[in-house]
Amino acid sequence: MKILIVEDEKPASDKLVYLLQKIDKTVNIVDIIESVEGTINYLQNNPSPDLILMDIQLDDGVCFEIFETIKVNTPVIFTTAYNDYALKAFKVNSVDYLLKPIEENFLQQAIDKFKTIHFNDNRNIAVVTKLLQEYRKNYKTRFLIKVGQHYKSTLINDISSFYILERATFINTFSGHNYAIDDSLDNLQKVLDPDKFFRINRNYLINISAITDIISYSSSRLIIKLKNNPTSEDLIVSREKVSDFKRWIDK
Repeated sequence: MKILIVEDEKPASDKLVYLLQKIDKTVNIVDIIESVEGTINYLQNNPSPDLILMDIQLDDGVCFEIFETIKVNTPVIFTTAYNDYALKAFKVNSVDYLLKPIEENFLQQAIDKFKTIHFNDNRNIAVVTKLLQEYRKNYKTRFLIKVGQHYKSTLINDISSFYILERATFINTFSGHNYAIDDSLDNLQKVLDPDKFFRINRNYLINISAITDIISYSSSRLIIKLKNNPTSEDLIVSREKVSDFKRWIDK
């Protein structure tokens, strides 16, 4: 089995090589590449490997740029320190999605899954679809909010944004209501669909459906206009998030 490793951290790639050869002594590591550009060049100029193990955050960008640039037919097992990209990974030819640090038993299961899918094409669509459905179940669809002595359930599609004000976290709805919730934006990012919500800076997590305008701002930053801006301040996309925001909005 010919495997290409795409990983920009040498300790991580060394560990993958060790675990792969321990799991299956017939494994042939055809190359180890550290960048988006290098992976594109390799896949364009070499025979396709049987399997790719690919880190998501690479030396020169996010690995999904590879799939946007060239057609990749080879099955991929994604490896990453973050779970933010899981849904996007399953939209390309993903076999599995492993969180770092990679554990041998999870890698073994992923390799076994690849072998099952690779040698039985009829199961490919069904397996990947099931994985996608299972992951989607983890996204929140509603929030239970306390209003005085009462509770109300608010659907996620009714929420324009989540924001922080005076160290408290609030929900802002499309109807213009604001409710305090006992949660952090960091935790909310983990349970919200990343196709629908994006954290533009430290204080705002916004719904794509709430955006009414995107305005160019100084130093390549952006100002976002929402249907319901919960505060009077401009909503500015952090400089380090501008590239990811543009990719998110341009799907």
